[in-house]
Amino acid sequence: MLLTTHRMSQLGTESAFEVLARAKALEAAGENVINLGIGQPDFRTPDHIVEAAIKAARDGHHGYTPASGIAELRVAVTHDIARRRGIEIDPDCVLIVPGGKVTMYFAAVIFGEAGTEILYPNPGFPIYESIIRFSDAIPVPYPLREENGFAFDAGEVLSLVNGNTRLIIINSPANPTGGVVPKAEINLLVAGLESFPNVAILSDEIYGRMLYDGREHVSLLSYDTVRDRVILLDGWSKTYAMTGWRLGYSVWPRDLVDMASRLAINSYSCVNAPTQYAGIAALEGPQNKVDEMVAAFDERRGVIVQELNQIDGFSCIEPGGAFYAFPNVSGSGRDARSLQDSLLEEAGVAVIAGTSFGDNGEGFLRFSYANTVDNIREAMRRIRAWL
Repeated sequence: MLLTTHRMSQLGTESAFEVLARAKALEAAGENVINLGIGQPDFRTPDHIVEAAIKAARDGHHGYTPASGIAELRVAVTHDIARRRGIEIDPDCVLIVPGGKVTMYFAAVIFGEAGTEILYPNPGFPIYESIIRFSDAIPVPYPLREENGFAFDAGEVLSLVNGNTRLIIINSPANPTGGVVPKAEINLLVAGLESFPNVAILSDEIYGRMLYDGREHVSLLSYDTVRDRVILLDGWSKTYAMTGWRLGYSVWPRDLVDMASRLAINSYSCVNAPTQYAGIAALEGPQNKVDEMVAAFDERRGVIVQELNQIDGFSCIEPGGAFYAFPNVSGSGRDARSLQDSLLEEAGVAVIAGTSFGDNGEGFLRFSYANTVDNIREAMRRIRAWL
């Protein structure tokens, strides 16, 4: 028997992909499944972005690129940050990465070791806890509560910070809840962190353009008092319907750039070259397809919340961002995991148990409304009939 390292036993997984595989197997067996589980836009990547990648390949961009990404793309990222967030960034602080998870992993490797602590949201994206455990740091969850619209309480987060805390992970708008942290709460967190100058912040803002009802995105990079210890995570997957392209970026404090770059060289060398040119086209080209997609998600948000609140035993607050609804299903009398499995196997509706996102997700299910209005309504009909 081969002997593997202890840390490998600490790696978790992402249940959305497991549910997707089971749903695909059922479809292959002839079952009709409506997938409200996987978190990816159901739109095509805009044509001008696809054409930019094709042109780059035809123009001969077939070789390695710098580990941090091609200069033109890093500059385009800084221009986009300036336009959308009003923040000036040095392109040398930008690292182009093959998807957002890489930034999470790098941050955990840089800050996590035995005896240290990393704070993360619960319920939250499952890879946060997974990579914290893998780094040998102690994962310390802070709760996101339904009564707060699934926004954190700054005082509660700060109460968990101590001399062993190395990193705090923040995600707004959030997966899986769709929660958005109000600016006032972020102000309180930033003010409190002035007493902990050695604590870094990983700000996952991948859903930053998916906000509703006039909400404005608040970036941690906009706070001068903590900007020199903020790691920004963002990318193209959600905003431009480019999940399969595996293209993201991070902005690092200047004294961490070399560490992140060396991790890139030691792991994946560089990001696919034509994909990087597609990223430039996305940021610098027309944005109407993004606006149309977000408008469609907003319409679906209204439909799914209304439909979920008409199901006996379900109640759902309106998400402020992303494309997830996170209904409370405790009134159904079933635990989240058994409800997830039964809805897939018996009702033909793929959803994700709230416990896939942490213990505080018990009593909840995650529904992705990245699907058509007709499919959403049919899924709700099936759930009502099954119950």
